[in-house]
Amino acid sequence: MLFFSVFIFIFGLFVGSFLNCIAHRLHTGESFLLGRSHCPHCKKELKWYDLIPILSFVILKAKCRYCQKPISFQYPLMEIITGLLFVLIFKFLGFGFHLEQFGFWVLDFSFYLLISCFLIIIFIYDLKHYIILDKVLFPAIGITFLYHLFGLWGLKVVWNSEFLISNLQPLLIPILSGFLAMGFFLVLFLLSRGEWMGFGDVKFAFFMGILLGFPNIILALFSAFSIGAIIGVGLILCGKRTMKSQVPFGPFLVAGTFIAMLWGEGIVSWYLSLLT
Repeated sequence: MLFFSVFIFIFGLFVGSFLNCIAHRLHTGESFLLGRSHCPHCKKELKWYDLIPILSFVILKAKCRYCQKPISFQYPLMEIITGLLFVLIFKFLGFGFHLEQFGFWVLDFSFYLLISCFLIIIFIYDLKHYIILDKVLFPAIGITFLYHLFGLWGLKVVWNSEFLISNLQPLLIPILSGFLAMGFFLVLFLLSRGEWMGFGDVKFAFFMGILLGFPNIILALFSAFSIGAIIGVGLILCGKRTMKSQVPFGPFLVAGTFIAMLWGEGIVSWYLSLLT
């Protein structure tokens, strides 16, 4: 397990580096599939040894090799976070040692890694530019819906004469959770006329609902609002923000999504045990 964890972490570092590139090029309008990486300041094309996750940042002392302009700490930080998240997802799913279940495990693992990539891009972009891009969010919603539709998240339906509408419950619950979460955010959006949150947050809430289902969506939203409140108060006390300052809510929603996705079942079970 340790070998696989180390391998997945290193793989996550390189994926995190690519996600940083995607987030940057989505803003500049460049293609992230074509063209070599370059310094955002001097535009000098970077060599392969300038792009080794974490290591290049340390060796270059957080400066561009060519123009000596500083390299943002965002790059190694998101690489490390991506690597850690990939390992956590691996731990969350366990390993599919049984041959008959291995195919489902690979599909589940691939799905969660892919969705995590979308979430990380949304986190980076909204944190920097205060907007959740439809071109990132809508594909994530579509992939999640297809994942539910084809049974990769517990919907093991055999389409035969005995098929019942109750078989669709694992699909309907996430969809209803998505609409309920979106409705809640839509009310907040309309009441505040967009001052409390943007419409991108409303659409993102729908994605959270269909991804997490019930009751994990409740935990995710509670976590997002709690983290947002704590960090918001902390920024105000430190003088970094004022009560009227705009703070992107997308990163908190992403954090809440990961908390519910990875530990939701355990947290909900623990909470319910306190009530009994």
